[in-house]
Amino acid sequence: MEATGSVGEAPGGRRVLVVGGGIAGLGAAQRLCGHSAFPHLRVLEATARAGGRIRSERSFGGVVEVGAHWIHGPSRGNPVFQLAADYGLLGEKELSEENQLVETGGHVGLPSVSYASSGARVSLQLVAEMATLFYSLIDQTREFLHAAETPVPSVGEYLKKEIGQHVTGWTEDEETRKLKLAVLNSFFNLECCVSGTHSMDLVALAPFGEYTVLPGLDCTFSKGYQGLTNCMVASLPEDMVVFEKPVKTIHWNGSFQEAAFPGETFPVSVECEDGDRFPVHHVIVTVPLGFLKEHLDTFFDPPLPAEKAEAIRKIGFGTNNKIFLEFEEPFWEPDCQLIQLVWDDTSPLEDAAPALQDAWFRKLIGFVVLPAFASVHVLCGFIAGLESEFMETLSDEEVLLCLTQVLRRVTGTHHTRQFLPLLSVGPTGAAAQAEALAEPSLLCSSCAGGDFNLA
Repeated sequence: MEATGSVGEAPGGRRVLVVGGGIAGLGAAQRLCGHSAFPHLRVLEATARAGGRIRSERSFGGVVEVGAHWIHGPSRGNPVFQLAADYGLLGEKELSEENQLVETGGHVGLPSVSYASSGARVSLQLVAEMATLFYSLIDQTREFLHAAETPVPSVGEYLKKEIGQHVTGWTEDEETRKLKLAVLNSFFNLECCVSGTHSMDLVALAPFGEYTVLPGLDCTFSKGYQGLTNCMVASLPEDMVVFEKPVKTIHWNGSFQEAAFPGETFPVSVECEDGDRFPVHHVIVTVPLGFLKEHLDTFFDPPLPAEKAEAIRKIGFGTNNKIFLEFEEPFWEPDCQLIQLVWDDTSPLEDAAPALQDAWFRKLIGFVVLPAFASVHVLCGFIAGLESEFMETLSDEEVLLCLTQVLRRVTGTHHTRQFLPLLSVGPTGAAAQAEALAEPSLLCSSCAGGDFNLA
């Protein structure tokens, strides 16, 4: 939000407030901190820590990522990678030229092992064949970015239409054809996690190619992603970030005076939940999209312009959950990195929607094997969409019971020793609304100053 018109240059310099201490807010503060035009800068963070959805916790004898997990496309064009490199947070392998040149196409790597829900192992050759088909179609969806029109509205509809045509050319027996469709369905579930959506039918086809895919083999932070935001906070002047200071309302497009600044008039006054007010010339809002959706009617006074409010309402916002399972002994091979789960008799071409309480776990894509911490062995599962939200309504014990039954059935082995469900939520949506939302708002010129069925 910017001030224009009759608001004069403040004698003490422009006052800027950043609302939100996630990586976006910290990045904005870093950019403005050394600028002589903005000598008065402050960041308000609602919680007791900075980082937002970047959150690393000590658990299972090591570090686990509750939120952001990887740097996707770690190469010179990636600002997160550049920051991590500048702060010395990455290892020699991650920084190598070889790693930065790997072209993944933005796709998740192939699983190390694939289990069918019947308990049989799925041929990795068949999985690779279906991955090639699925990702080639995903690449095709990006080609409609500047097209005058699209054949269907959504990514999901396009994928299913193309797969349906491929199926007609399959010559294998019925059992193999059904298995191929089940494997493809698992890739749909994976793509739902990548896109943060319940269904790819909810992801618009036309703007899907706006996402820029960068080269580089996805990498992690050995000591935790939060080390990045910790370094960013440390780079700012002491006390610039104010913690446990939730904002109630941003009063803007006005003319506010404060006794602490005699003779000055401010177009914005930021009111906090504890009653404190911060008069400023500019405010940068970096709060999560979910928060904006929930508090849109009360967070801004006066309300935001119609186009911004519409953008907030229209941008999609989905749910991803992480599930951490600890094992006394690993049932996976030492070099295993990704375990895929394939649910028999599922197909992306069928719109069957069984009751969530009976089949929520079928949205689970499988598990990433975390680096071993001493004698601790941990898997991190991913699940998205309405099934993910339903899982949140269950107790830890209910989730553990269900997933233990699933793993016993598909692998025929092992009890889990400890269970810790952790939540990570992320937004999705068309960039057109995102760009509208990101544009500064200009103040008007007249302003002054039980058992689970696994079948």
